[in-house]
Amino acid sequence: MDKSGKYYIVKERALPEVLLKVVEAKRLIDSEKAMTVQEATDATGISRSSFYKYKDDIIPFHENVHGRTITLSIQLDDEPGLLSGILGKIADYHANILTIHQAIPINGVASLTLSIDILPTTGDFSALVERLNAMKGIHDIKILGRE
Repeated sequence: MDKSGKYYIVKERALPEVLLKVVEAKRLIDSEKAMTVQEATDATGISRSSFYKYKDDIIPFHENVHGRTITLSIQLDDEPGLLSGILGKIADYHANILTIHQAIPINGVASLTLSIDILPTTGDFSALVERLNAMKGIHDIKILGRE
């Protein structure tokens, strides 16, 4: 059993169904104070042993993110105003940009690295990433790190 304490950021589609059901069971328990573990596991279709095995090992990304620094790598088109639009969306979510590094565009695509301070007033960070990813001219966003 690996006790190294290493963490990984994994997209939802790559997770086994049992882990997603553990997250759902935890949400049910947290939102309905009277619900027991047995009721939550019955509702999600997993065993109590699966719940207890994984309950401390999976946390939705948006939880416990406040007070942290997130580093993003973004591939974007070399278009006037696109960087400004990205920075504006980050400001809309009340996050603080710590560093910006944009490489010289190659074949019309630039590499942007942003370090973002997540404040107590920052909105849902995963929603922010989704909004950035939906912007015209954004090719790819990767979360490089979380401190």
